[in-house]
Amino acid sequence: MRYSRLTWNHSSPTEPVEILSEYDRDGWERRKVEVFADGSMRYAGAGEVTGGSELSLIQCPPDDEVVSEPEFLVSVLTRAEFELAWDQARLVPTGA
Repeated sequence: MRYSRLTWNHSSPTEPVEILSEYDRDGWERRKVEVFADGSMRYAGAGEVTGGSELSLIQCPPDDEVVSEPEFLVSVLTRAEFELAWDQARLVPTGA
């Protein structure tokens, strides 16, 4: 598995400011946590989704392709860091 944190610099309250993802060895997203500027969270995984969050329909692009856009920053995440965020997202009410 591979884990990453995408930080998205923008001002839209309807879009996440961070996307934490778990990818399989082929680059397909298996689970995702979306964090919004107000602290709310959504998540998606096999059979579990909240607030309209969905797993990506495309394989993970190379990091250098993503960071070529100035509003994005990609960093490596450990499995433990991802699991902590996943557990937190599942406990936080989303209203969805």
